[in-house]
Amino acid sequence: MPFRFTLAILGCLLAGSAQARLGALPPEAPRHVAARDLVAIERAGELRVLVNQSRHSSGEWNGQALGIEYRRLEAFARYLRHQPGGRTLRLVLVPKAKDDLLAALQRGEGDLVAPGETLLPPPHSALIAASVAAPTSLVVVGGRGQRLPRQLEQLAGRRVVLPQGSAAGPALARLNAQLERRRLRPVQVEWADPTLAVEDVLELTQAGIYPLTVVESGLAHRWARVLSRLRVADRVVVAHDQAQLWYLRAPAHQLAERIRAFARQPQAHDDDKAFRQASARRYQVRDPLQAHDRKRLAQVRPLLQRYAKAYDFDWLTLAAMAYKESGLDPHARGAGRAAGLLQITPRAARSVGVRNLHSAEDNVKAATRYLARLRREFFSSPRLTERERRAFTLAAYNLGPERVQALRAKARKQGLDGDRWFFQVERIAAEEVGIGVVNYVASVNKYRVAFSRERARLEAPAVATTNAKGARHEDG
Repeated sequence: MPFRFTLAILGCLLAGSAQARLGALPPEAPRHVAARDLVAIERAGELRVLVNQSRHSSGEWNGQALGIEYRRLEAFARYLRHQPGGRTLRLVLVPKAKDDLLAALQRGEGDLVAPGETLLPPPHSALIAASVAAPTSLVVVGGRGQRLPRQLEQLAGRRVVLPQGSAAGPALARLNAQLERRRLRPVQVEWADPTLAVEDVLELTQAGIYPLTVVESGLAHRWARVLSRLRVADRVVVAHDQAQLWYLRAPAHQLAERIRAFARQPQAHDDDKAFRQASARRYQVRDPLQAHDRKRLAQVRPLLQRYAKAYDFDWLTLAAMAYKESGLDPHARGAGRAAGLLQITPRAARSVGVRNLHSAEDNVKAATRYLARLRREFFSSPRLTERERRAFTLAAYNLGPERVQALRAKARKQGLDGDRWFFQVERIAAEEVGIGVVNYVASVNKYRVAFSRERARLEAPAVATTNAKGARHEDG
């Protein structure tokens, strides 16, 4: 449901994000600066840590750390403080895409990489690796109702979706070489959209949108506690003894030794209460491609396509919005007199010259015009990629454009990328205005991903509405 345009310009938002609580991020470190060891770090009073941008690794909710590595880093900072001559260090978290973490370390953008997941070093790397937890295994995960393999060979010919940077990629390549020698079909590896972190891939797997994935065993079981339809195939291990490592650059050997000593200490038990509380408030996507939903989508497809073409949108983005907003019901009614497929309010519709929201056509016309106006007036900068432009436009449709612009400004002050919604501005949004807008953009994005995987079938002249699950291509 969109917020109306206002003339008021929002002031600076109050501090409270993870970065603010642990120390606001200074401007990006100079490229290729010399590595700092512990003495220089303590003299500066801060430890810059490159973290996986996944919310599983470094997220926060209501001022409480949710991420596995976030909590481990806090414990490590306390450990350093209590060592002889130790000082209080400010943790400065620098979120990066998982597959850019080691390159960012080598560029000097941080003192340490704490990925929160298995991260393999490049061949012949000169980086220092320090183990911080017991080795783990990479296991197969599916959703309830999905045919789970009982042994590794049963992955032959199956489709497996992996998050970007997953250590399971090389492991499945090795498995495929073994399957080829046995004249079995290879595993079909699909890499997920880069806007999706590992927890998003697990959510889509639970919903049946993705067939199978492969993740670390501990990570799989952590999320299975809150994604009740996930099923973990513990006996189907794609890779054993995967080291859980932090990485540093030479000559930071003293810091590496402190990390290893810290890892040998007994770790306090954590009941993950904050994680479970936050997850209870998280919207969970469902499969939008069931037979009855396909039938509804086929009925409104011509309308969505016509206005998407008129205003230069992908019609599947409108379809994803309509599914999230109304379940594809043209007669849906929502809060604040929001109505129709895209749950636009009368005030927002009038702002773009549409007064009648009772017909599906006028509803889609008003919402698409409004989206186009948001995009044109607030998010037309060439600095934005189309993916991020779409995300910011969706956020503004839900929250209001001035508030989104204020969040971008706050993100820049915190050292984040104000031109990226996913994993950057959304962190500030979660702390400043709540999880609602983050859930909204993420959910529409996931439904768009689900529809896009079936684009050819959805755009066919006659879309099948029976046996929809069996018609998919996931398992080859």
